[in-house]
Amino acid sequence: MEEYEDIINLPHHVSKVHPPMSMMNRAAQFAPFAALNGHQAAIDEAAKTFEEENP
Repeated sequence: MEEYEDIINLPHHVSKVHPPMSMMNRAAQFAPFAALNGHQAAIDEAAKTFEEENP
């Protein structure tokens, strides 16, 4: 028997007590753990360059 075979095809659990979390709130939970340091700075720099070249 494969590991987790007994649970692999179970339906996704939906809480009867807690409402679903918005995508924005879910994303915010992981924001402090951003894997790409400097990624936002690179995006900002690219946007600045684009705006300068396309007034």
